[in-house]
Amino acid sequence: MNLMKTLLASSALTAAATVAFAQEMSNEMTIVSWGGAYQNSQLKAYVEPYVAMHPEVNVVWDESSNEAVAKLRAMNEAGNITWDLVDVVAADAIRLCDEGLAMEYDPDELLAPGDDGSSASDDFGDLIVSDCYIPQIVYSTTFGYRTDMVPEGVDAPSSICDVFDLETYPGKRSLEKRPINNMEWALLCDGVAKDEVYDVLATGEGQDQALAKLDTIKDSVVWWSAGADTPQLLADGEIFMGSTYNGRLYSVIEEQNQPVGMMWDAQVFDLDGWIIPAGLPDDKLARVKDFLKFATDTQRLADQAKYISYGPARASSAPKVPEDMKQHMPTDPANAANTFLYNYSFWADYRDDIDAKFQAWLAQ
Repeated sequence: MNLMKTLLASSALTAAATVAFAQEMSNEMTIVSWGGAYQNSQLKAYVEPYVAMHPEVNVVWDESSNEAVAKLRAMNEAGNITWDLVDVVAADAIRLCDEGLAMEYDPDELLAPGDDGSSASDDFGDLIVSDCYIPQIVYSTTFGYRTDMVPEGVDAPSSICDVFDLETYPGKRSLEKRPINNMEWALLCDGVAKDEVYDVLATGEGQDQALAKLDTIKDSVVWWSAGADTPQLLADGEIFMGSTYNGRLYSVIEEQNQPVGMMWDAQVFDLDGWIIPAGLPDDKLARVKDFLKFATDTQRLADQAKYISYGPARASSAPKVPEDMKQHMPTDPANAANTFLYNYSFWADYRDDIDAKFQAWLAQ
């Protein structure tokens, strides 16, 4: 009888603690992402299902991921963190972690195990490139081009260096308004070997070499900041070719049925994922942790691939990707014949200095 009373009391305490924990979780969550087709894939794959399970939760979106580092620095300086969960590329996560602006975490404590029995740390593996980073997807930055604007008698562009060939392929290009990827492509097309690009780019002379190559097309470039810009410019026929994320091109080609082709040569692989801002209040942190355990599980990351052609970061999710999407993934063997591997550590170390030099060049 005493044992029964003890068990009942223990159960009551556990139930009370569970209720108390639930009550301590904030019902407001501000998620920072990139907008467009990618953000919609996040909405459909895990935000809407999570809110359906937790109708008390109100999710507010902020499309400021491309400014995440600068804005989190400013928030920290002001002592007012207004974001709860932030989607960033890997190099930015490394910078934020190094500066103490992102929270370190234990993958096997925060994230669900794989549904194949693997631990979270094994399932994500080497894609956890920082103690603060929770990877979601593998994507690439590559080029799309208007198939109806290819000059008569000329093959469609297939080499990254066709971007710099204004004689064979005249017309406007769009490039992202930042040095990353542009500097690497410029050096490749100026004769630098792929395995020497970052050694060259680490020097002032190498940076000048890349900018000089970009100078050859600068007058024909439309600069973009949002991932949706190039697909829209292509759809409107305002450019002949432009760089953007492969999933955005999938959307404009397959869903909008625009006369656009993909150029996979020298596509730059990268990671996208979450960081938790350092210093969140306990109620905010509890909600974020609850959401992340759900949103990054095996099925949810596979579900995201239904809506956009990015590869899930969990190994256990790959077999669950719909067959009709696999051919559109940057990791598909047919698309990955000549990839360029992005160096996260290099850009974490050199980003601020090269950014300043790049922006000064843009202003000239």
